[in-house]
Amino acid sequence: MTRNKDIPLIITQKDKCRVCYTCVRECPAKAIRIADGQAEVIPTRCIGCGNCVRVCSQHAKQVLSSIAEVQELLASHEPVAAIVAPSFPAEFSEFDFTTLVGMLRAMGFAYVNEVAFGADLVALETRKLLEANPTARYISTPCPAVFGYIKRYHFELIPMLLPVVSPMIATARVLREIHGENLKIVFIGPCIAKMGEAYSDEMAGEIDEVLTFEELRRMFTSANLRPETVMPTDFDPPHAYKGALFPIHRGLLETSDLREDLLSGEIVSASGRANFIDAIMEFGSGELNARLLDVLCCDGCIMGAGMTTTEPLFKRRSKVSRYARQVLKNRSDAEWRGYLEQFRHLDLSRTFIPFNQRIPDPSEEQIKATLAKMGKLTKADELNCGACGYDTCREHAIAILKGLAESEMCLPFTIETLHRTIKDLNLSREQLDNTRAALIQAEKMGSMGQLAAGIAHEVNNPLGVILMYAHLMLEQCPRDSELYPDLQMIVEQADRCKKIVSGLLNFARQTKVNYQLVNINEMLNNYLKTVQLPENVEIDILTELANPSAEIDLDQIIQVLTNLVNNSLTAMPNGGKLLLKATGDDEQIQLSVSDTGTGIPKEHLNKIFEPFFTTKKVGQGTGLGLSIIYGIVKMHNGDIRVQSNADPNAGPTGTTFTITLPRRHKNGNQMAQA
Repeated sequence: MTRNKDIPLIITQKDKCRVCYTCVRECPAKAIRIADGQAEVIPTRCIGCGNCVRVCSQHAKQVLSSIAEVQELLASHEPVAAIVAPSFPAEFSEFDFTTLVGMLRAMGFAYVNEVAFGADLVALETRKLLEANPTARYISTPCPAVFGYIKRYHFELIPMLLPVVSPMIATARVLREIHGENLKIVFIGPCIAKMGEAYSDEMAGEIDEVLTFEELRRMFTSANLRPETVMPTDFDPPHAYKGALFPIHRGLLETSDLREDLLSGEIVSASGRANFIDAIMEFGSGELNARLLDVLCCDGCIMGAGMTTTEPLFKRRSKVSRYARQVLKNRSDAEWRGYLEQFRHLDLSRTFIPFNQRIPDPSEEQIKATLAKMGKLTKADELNCGACGYDTCREHAIAILKGLAESEMCLPFTIETLHRTIKDLNLSREQLDNTRAALIQAEKMGSMGQLAAGIAHEVNNPLGVILMYAHLMLEQCPRDSELYPDLQMIVEQADRCKKIVSGLLNFARQTKVNYQLVNINEMLNNYLKTVQLPENVEIDILTELANPSAEIDLDQIIQVLTNLVNNSLTAMPNGGKLLLKATGDDEQIQLSVSDTGTGIPKEHLNKIFEPFFTTKKVGQGTGLGLSIIYGIVKMHNGDIRVQSNADPNAGPTGTTFTITLPRRHKNGNQMAQA
């Protein structure tokens, strides 16, 4: 039977796949592509070895099933033969082989034969070819995964492939010679790659369907077939001899009466995912100067991916060996030789058609560029950790360029990218928090401004009357009068109330920002001349402005500096240092006022710009200074930040206010509300 080669033998069930890259690592043909974070098998590149099925802990790999097709064949009432691979003793060890044959007959198979007899024929044909061509060098071909790999990736070695069919095809040809060309044949075995062989163009019509041992067990369960309900029977002839050893490593050599002589090195055996590729490459290059390379993709067919047993390798070997001993003991040697003679002229030859799946290697420049994108700029950066499924970072980069992999498969690269993303997210979150806090503060300030304006206007007029009459009474009262101290107290407190109301009006006022071009350096130097400092306080000015010009409201910014400096002086009762600093770029300027004072406690930092909040003693401050500063800065479309430490254990104490202002305003004199 011939099936579409684009139908994959194995697919990935994406809902089960955890993208661990184990299948990528275990696939000798690199037939698994990672695309959009999902593993998918490339049908044309897959050799059917089944390594990905064996190693997938999540059971995400689904093998092509022929159960429905086999059931259709059995229901057709045409004679159907089941040919059973010689590895069956390792799978069905819970009952005698005669019970297995009885269950197959009960399922509807007209004939049940051993593929091991075909293995006997292949072994003899191999020996004859070696004897007839003493200078020829061959690679054995019973394993379809091996010659499937060579056809796809090293088709220049096809002339070295032994031109002999596999035991499966040999058995099928024997049965059709006995029962006629119309016989339907189903191969049952441990190997997924047998599907690829049976459905290939070269072998079209030889095998009708292929079942794995796992599928056969499912069919037994579905048909409710149990060992105790069937009649045990023997295999149909022709019976096998040493071919029963074929599924074991070096089984071909044992069946052919050939030996792997380490001294002569004429015959070499190799098996396993890594070993078989190395052996093929060395044999093809001539480094391995042997006449016959006996090679299997698995550690013997008893380790095929279509088996359900979890028993270890050597226990499986012992079961196959025990069955082979039983065969050699109970079968008739004469009968076996008679069948060999009967099929002596059977055509066991075959050809191999190249199926090129090689992808051209990228250039060295492309490889280096891809490595650089993953942060691998030097050899030291290439960790070769294998987490991506490739042995080296270079192999991973080549696979990316060939469209088989993604850069995200690199664990160190992904972790580094994740760290950068987390850092960016934290920065975004911090900016969002700051923006939200600014909006909340602006809303507070707007509400407080409206309230303050209303209160200030209502209180201002009666307070002016009180102040006027208090001053008149104080002026008219003799200083030696008992009333003089009381009147003096009334005047002082009324004056204080006037300052508070004035502060409220400044805080809540609607006013113009009178922009003018100001030299920031001159502004700071002139301001320094007006500051009266305590003797124990040092002040310094640092300007780092290449261009000192900026468009600001000079009087308002001087008011900002005055309030900040006064706060700093209050925070340094025992003296300290005060620094006024100007920096900036082409778009904005920054003015900062730093002191070495007592600092602002953390719990107060989010309140300092709120009206009437103050840490000063009663009578020493109104709590409006920083609110007014905040309003002036915002009217300039600027920003104000504070950094402070009040804990001596955490480092030097002190506070720095940083004001950022646009170097130029966009709309000229504009109205803004503090």
